[in-house]
Amino acid sequence: MDIKLIVVRTQDIKILADFYSNFGLTFDYHKHGNSPFHYSATIGQTVLEIYPLTKSQDSPDKNLRLGFSIDNFENVISKLKNIGVNFSSDPVQTDFGYMTVIEDPDGRKIELYKK
Repeated sequence: MDIKLIVVRTQDIKILADFYSNFGLTFDYHKHGNSPFHYSATIGQTVLEIYPLTKSQDSPDKNLRLGFSIDNFENVISKLKNIGVNFSSDPVQTDFGYMTVIEDPDGRKIELYKK
């Protein structure tokens, strides 16, 4: 089994796409069918899409937690600190690898791992 699709919903799709671009993701802005315009990036075989909130949502889901294994870990961490990203902790060695936890603009916890 593989994960093929992850959809994250937000109030400002451009801000969130720009944020995740800091990890090395490249997003396309498009729509298909009756869907709204959204951002889409491919990570291996998984598509990460950033959509606007649905009409029934008044705020993004902050319980979703994502983890990314990233190239140029130290450079990305330095860049994120320089732009004021909230870090839950400094990078640390764990049973799962060298990592840190940050918050995206919507307040979701994001795990970043050194590749």
